[in-house]
Amino acid sequence: MSEPLNLNDIRVNADNLYREEMITDLRVATMRQLIPIKPDGSRDEGREPIFIGQTHVMTSMGAVPIEAPLDAATLQEAMEKYPEAIREAIAKMVDEVREMQRQEASRIVVPKMGGPGKIQLG
Repeated sequence: MSEPLNLNDIRVNADNLYREEMITDLRVATMRQLIPIKPDGSRDEGREPIFIGQTHVMTSMGAVPIEAPLDAATLQEAMEKYPEAIREAIAKMVDEVREMQRQEASRIVVPKMGGPGKIQLG
């Protein structure tokens, strides 16, 4: 377990800087490209960029943001991996929602005594 961070200890990690670029098809796909940079702003060629796929899924409750890492070294590779990564992220989200619903449905409500003649639930 890590130690809590003291506000006086907050520092920028100059060895782990990235510039962020957004790429979109103006339809469904959005990708974030995190480009490693040095403290002077120049490209850090010793580190690979990071790609993250993003989209929104419409539900009865409104738009739900979906995000998935894309294991890619280039933008072309990220575009190729985007569809499957987003499908997997959506499937994982659906599984998590179903599990939460299952847990909620199986929750046993035990009455608590709330004083003379009163019962509290929950």
